[in-house]
Amino acid sequence: MKHPKRLSSKPLGKYAYFTGVGFQMLAIIGVFTYIGHRIDLSRDADTPLWTALFALTGVCISIYTVIRSVLRRGK
Repeated sequence: MKHPKRLSSKPLGKYAYFTGVGFQMLAIIGVFTYIGHRIDLSRDADTPLWTALFALTGVCISIYTVIRSVLRRGK
């Protein structure tokens, strides 16, 4: 028979793990957007092309990271 405390703490551990994954996504997108913004500032660009490209790259990388961690967590 399983201990009742283990059953109640397991879902909380999953929530904590995936909350961390969410913050990781936020950090990746934020860093890439900041890099693109700095490039646009240094080039004195009229349109924020590099900001948009780096933000999109950050979103793609963060989605890849989330999928990889969800698949790894499921094993």
